[in-house]
Amino acid sequence: MLAASGRIARRHFHGDLAALGAADKNAAGAGPGAAGGADSAASVDSGGADSAGGPGAHRGYDPVTEADRAIEALLRAGINAMSPGDRVVGEENGPTGPADAPRTWYLDPIDGTKAFLTGMAGWGTLVGVVEDGRAVAGWMDQPILGETFSAVGGRAMVRRPAADGGSVQITDLRTSGCTELSEAILYTTHPSMFGDSGSTRDRYDELGRRVRLQRFGGDCYAYCMLAAGRVDLVVESDLNSYDIVALIPIIEAAGGVITGPDGRQPLEGGTVVAAATPALAEQAWAVLGRD
Repeated sequence: MLAASGRIARRHFHGDLAALGAADKNAAGAGPGAAGGADSAASVDSGGADSAGGPGAHRGYDPVTEADRAIEALLRAGINAMSPGDRVVGEENGPTGPADAPRTWYLDPIDGTKAFLTGMAGWGTLVGVVEDGRAVAGWMDQPILGETFSAVGGRAMVRRPAADGGSVQITDLRTSGCTELSEAILYTTHPSMFGDSGSTRDRYDELGRRVRLQRFGGDCYAYCMLAAGRVDLVVESDLNSYDIVALIPIIEAAGGVITGPDGRQPLEGGTVVAAATPALAEQAWAVLGRD
């Protein structure tokens, strides 16, 4: 399925903008997938997640494209054919299937639609699986780079073209082992996820001052770089379930930790800390606060 979805993405990436048919999900008449998430938080205009103070108080431009719609339709059709009794939750078309299904699939056809729309490669297709209340498997496919990050059965790996242009190379993922904020590299898609002002934003800014390096952007790709040991900390807010479920098993299987304020897997999204080690995660939460 990911090979087919990747073909759709490659066909549209760097293509004709008019053909993408980008629409604003926050405009009147938005569909069932209109609610927030990482894309809506990282607004390309001045709005962002919160131009009035707290996270989620105001949502800016949140684009959806023909590529988003086509990829989700393809993935849904494949899952329904493979596991017809499962529940599917997608960004563009919401939930389908029985609410009490033992297995739920979470789909974000293009996590990072703003990056996709503006020709940047920091986006990917997310497919995550929750069974018995836990995220147990996940995939992040970046077809432009030819990379697929995955975690199944407790093993985290990345498949990518070999450096010599030969066969596909499979590499196990492992986090950096960083345990100190002062040594950490921190990523966030956009600081407006934590508002433009107020105590929540103040705590986030303080976290940025305590790390070695702070960078913005990346969407789902930043989490995969954490699993690969290139990034130590990803801190975000105002996420939806489909933004994060696929990434949880990848980070955990690579030796990292990813939690919400309650210390559990952030299956519903919200505010999330992903870290290379439990010690680093605790230090980040100590600055951010769990309220």
